[in-house]
Amino acid sequence: MFLRTPPPHGTPREGTAFGAWVKLPGVESPEILADAGFDFLVVDTEHTLLDLAAVERHLVLGRTLGMRVFVRVPGTDQGTIQRLLDSGAHGVVVPHVDDVATARRVVAASHFPPRGTRGSGGTSRAGRFGTAPRADYLAGGGGVVAQVESVASVLAVGEIAAVEGLGALLLGQADLGLDPRRGELGPAEDVAAAVIAAGRAAGVPVGTACSPGAAAAQRDAGFDFVVCANDATLLASAARDVIRSLTPTEEAAHA
Repeated sequence: MFLRTPPPHGTPREGTAFGAWVKLPGVESPEILADAGFDFLVVDTEHTLLDLAAVERHLVLGRTLGMRVFVRVPGTDQGTIQRLLDSGAHGVVVPHVDDVATARRVVAASHFPPRGTRGSGGTSRAGRFGTAPRADYLAGGGGVVAQVESVASVLAVGEIAAVEGLGALLLGQADLGLDPRRGELGPAEDVAAAVIAAGRAAGVPVGTACSPGAAAAQRDAGFDFVVCANDATLLASAARDVIRSLTPTEEAAHA
């Protein structure tokens, strides 16, 4: 699967690939997460203020570590998708791909003609700064992960998954739960099964995002990849655990 970091840097784990969001600007985050054994990383620019300079640092470090590093973009803008792919991202995670027309547009933005509309920039990092054979650079298009996170996208998931050149589907259960039309769908387990089935039928991997504690259940549900942690929450949780361990309980205080 294109999301898993290949050997020799990748983990030997088979089956579901586990990834983490990178939300903090420090270069220590991808280094720590890679060393921990995550299969891939996703730099999040949708829900953070990370600028392109910070994203580039993460991409360069990730590539140096041999990691697969993706970037979640804030929207469907072709220019943003193209710049990130040329900067060395292995792919882009695109939020709110709610219909097949949007899916076709963002997939086209990632592929070179005649498959798509991406412009040639072979002197970029993706083209090894002009030293890669042109055929190798042009073969590197694609890598769009479409987020399915609305009732409309779930209802259209079969068409979305079938778009030629799509890299993967990512079920966004948090935003889906906020959709005013959520009641039109069945239980979460049925929604997950429907999205997984659509991916299987189209031959594309299907993933989801969740908390660390829910990752095993999502793996067992049949997802090909799970984004199950993020650097900011891991740090916040660890900090709270330290203080909690040093704070006397009420019983201890009255002992």
